[in-house]
Amino acid sequence: MAKAEFKTIDAEKRELSKKANRELRAQKRVPAVLYGPEVKENLHFSVDELELERILRTQQTKLVELSFDNTVYKTLVKRVEFDPVTDRPVHVDFYVLSDNHKVTLRIPVTVTGNARGVVENGGRLFQPMKVVRIRVLPDFIPSEFVIDVSSLKIGESFHVGELDLDGITPIDAEGRTIVTIRPPKGADFLDSLTADVEGDDEAEEGAEGETPEGEEGAEGEGSEEEKTEE
Repeated sequence: MAKAEFKTIDAEKRELSKKANRELRAQKRVPAVLYGPEVKENLHFSVDELELERILRTQQTKLVELSFDNTVYKTLVKRVEFDPVTDRPVHVDFYVLSDNHKVTLRIPVTVTGNARGVVENGGRLFQPMKVVRIRVLPDFIPSEFVIDVSSLKIGESFHVGELDLDGITPIDAEGRTIVTIRPPKGADFLDSLTADVEGDDEAEEGAEGETPEGEEGAEGEGSEEEKTEE
């Protein structure tokens, strides 16, 4: 399990008014706020929109080293508001991490490998969980959970409890299924059809192996009839 890496971003102080926020957005800067258990008073500032989008595009946990007023804060992107029309970020919350305070996170799950049940038997991979909820101290925050499904056969699954949870408390039940390999579509029908065909073949083979009445010992009179096991 790889630990999450911090991205860096610079912040600039801002005024608290709607007009000031509109001007910031016109300059491609996003209004932001910083808070946390060890922050006495919320800090208000703005960040570069392109730099923020670069961080948001990554699938991994969004950890940010934020430089503001000659201080570097280790933070987590807690909440982002987007414009409903343009989908541009219009406001972002940064949460200051504390070494002694656990945080609740949604960690993305990445699946790697080609499942045996898919490659060999035409099964289908189904992933009901895209993220796993956890509580964790900052030093143990993972960037993502990576699951190798190469060995999974049809009917087999990978559960939350099988993840590398060193230093991590899962919120989701450990028995929950993250990924499973399902049979191919129509597999039950094909199985029953195959069973019927095999049954007919066995019946035909049995009929061909029967000796007609009156032909016993045709190859050698007086010899005992051999019994063979098929």
